[in-house]
Parts: sequence; structure tokens; C-alpha cells
Amino acid sequence: MNQATLMNTYKRADVTFIRGEGEFLFDTDGKRYIDLLSGIAVVAVGHGNPRVAEAIAQQARNLVHVSNLFGTLPMRELSERIQSTTGGWGRVFFCNSGAEANECAIKLARKAGVGRRYRVLAAEGAFHGRTLASLACTGQPEKWKGFEPLPEGFVHRPYNNLDAFASALDDSFAAIMVEPIQGERGVIPGTTEFLKGLRDLCDRAGIPLIFDEVQTGVGRTGEWWAFQSMGVKPDIFTSAKGIANGLPLGACIADEPYGSVFVPGDHGTTYGGGPVVCAAAVAVFDEIEQLSLRAEAKRKGELLTSLLRNIPGVQEVRGAGLMRGVVLSSPVALQVVPKALSAGVVLNATSDSVLRLVPPLVISDPSLHEAVQIVAGVLAEAQRGDIGSSTAGVAAY
Repeated sequence: MNQATLMNTYKRADVTFIRGEGEFLFDTDGKRYIDLLSGIAVVAVGHGNPRVAEAIAQQARNLVHVSNLFGTLPMRELSERIQSTTGGWGRVFFCNSGAEANECAIKLARKAGVGRRYRVLAAEGAFHGRTLASLACTGQPEKWKGFEPLPEGFVHRPYNNLDAFASALDDSFAAIMVEPIQGERGVIPGTTEFLKGLRDLCDRAGIPLIFDEVQTGVGRTGEWWAFQSMGVKPDIFTSAKGIANGLPLGACIADEPYGSVFVPGDHGTTYGGGPVVCAAAVAVFDEIEQLSLRAEAKRKGELLTSLLRNIPGVQEVRGAGLMRGVVLSSPVALQVVPKALSAGVVLNATSDSVLRLVPPLVISDPSLHEAVQIVAGVLAEAQRGDIGSSTAGVAAY
């Protein structure tokens, strides 16, 4: 790939993929790779999924774009499907990405606060996007550098520290916004005590609890949405990544009264929720349902965890379903990633001591066994010091 034609926003590996099938990727030389990254938790139902491909092709032949000034059948069907996964609640705004979905959630909360309440209480280590407001909500100061001054009104406190959140909250806050599992920080689950405590704080303050489910949603953790396994209902949650299997689609889902806060002219998008991407997403929901992929995510996640825990050099495996963070006993993750790629396994690192594994939900048991065996060999080499340093593969989305 000619890097001179692209902005310098990623340190790309020296591999060009041209085809995918299920959990496998193939490069320009025909080499096969087991994909444990799925485009960073995006290709939920596998590369080249026939059901999704046919839905895209059929819809592209019928209707691609009419703008949001008109309705389309795929958008209507997808919004109904999403509402069916929540038990019947939630009005949906479709957009193009997770960052945009989070921007929508922030705007909903601020409008509901009618100016007096405008601040958002978020978590240290959080990742909510790269647009200016979602970046300001992101609790990683190193990502703010060069873009200050960021929009005001965002306050961060330590994740899983309910006392810190409670002491920060006052009547200037319009919402609390967190990820039920922090993804880019290294797959750190929120504790039940913390998330239920945030629910109580929001109820007492009369403000919405917002869950960023951009990475955790659409079956990734074994339920449609991670909050369903945690027993905590948000007022607003956001989705993207796995929702359309690689096509650009995001969604902000809000229960009442927040679902009715916007009026025409408050918010909008040109491309969001277009017929092709919505048709693809409906096919994703169909595939997850018909192949029992939520249950499979739970089962395969447990298998993956049991295999990883037997590897020397693995200190901890955390997460849920097929969203796992592998904590290493030594800081060699950035060396493991490119070596694993050379050996035919795609994964990435969120730091120098944590590997992130978010494979397609359709990955087979034999592929999990093969991939873990390769990772084990690479990790052993890294611990012996047989691999040089690299920064390729570190999280940078």
C-alpha cells in the first residue's frame, strides 16, 4: 500500500488483505490468517458472510439512498429489530459510527438538561471516539494533546470507583456515561456494584445513565447488549462496530423521556441509517439469532479463556463472551502482535502488557485451538527475548 497517499494516522502492518471467509483472512500472497481481531470487534458474523453479502447486493440493486427526509423499509425493520432485543423499549437514531452515536447521546442528555445541566461524568481510561466532544469524553489525556481546547463540560473519575463518581456529581451534570466493559483500556469489566451504583446515582439526580456499547454490543459478550448480563438498564445506549458487519453504521437508543427529546432540526445525518447498511444489519441480527451466536459467544469465550490460562506468561484473562483481554506477566505484547501476524494470527495490543482478542462470533473451536497454540509459541519466544520491539498492532482506533 502506498502510505504516501494516506494521512499518517495509523502504523499499519506490512500486510494487505484481499479476501476473507468466516474467521479467516487471506493476503496478496494467498497466505491464510486466523482473525482474532475481526476489524476491532466489527466483523461479528464473519468475513464474506453469504447472508449479509446477499442482503447488501439485493438492497443495492433496489435502493441505495434517499436521505432521511423519507422513510425506508430496511431502517424501519432494523429499528424494530433493535427494540425487540431490549424487550420493547428504546427509540433509535441511526448514524455512521460509534463516535457519532456517542455525540447523539451527549446531545440528548444536554437538551434534556435544558442548559442548566450540561456536564457529563465519565471514566478515566474510557474511549468514546475521535470527534471533539467524544474525544473530550474519552478519559485518556494523551489522546487530547494537540487538539485543545476541547469542548468543556466533561469530568473524569476512576472506573469502578463508585465513591469517586458520587463525590463528583452535582446539579450541573446532565448524564453519567461509561462503557460496561472498557475496551481500549484492556478489556476491563465494570463491577456489578459500580454499574448498579451509577444507576442509583442517576435515579437520585434525575439524569440519564448512558452506556457506550459500541464494542460490547450485538452479541459480543454473549447477550445482545452487555448491560443485559449485568442487571443494569441504562436510559441511553450506543452501538456501532458489529452492528452491520463492517459497513458504517451506528445507533443511539434511548428510553423515554429521552427518546422524545429531539424535535426536527435538533439533530441529523445525511448518510446515517441508509437502506444498504440497514439491510446488512438486519441480516446480522438474523444470523446471530438463527446460528445461536449469543450462546456460542459465551461458550467459545469460556473455551478461549481456558486455553489462554494454560499458557506460561499469561497472568490473567478478563472480559466476557468473545471479548477478552489477555494480561501478560511481562511487557511483551507489542512484540507478540507482529510476530503472531507473521505466524498467521491477527490480534492487537491495548498496551505493552495486554493483548485484546475479539474474534468473529462464528469462529470455530479448531481455529481457537490453533490460534492459541500459535500465540503460546510466540509469547514463549518474546519472553526469551528472541523477538525485537515494535509498536505495530497497538490499539489506535
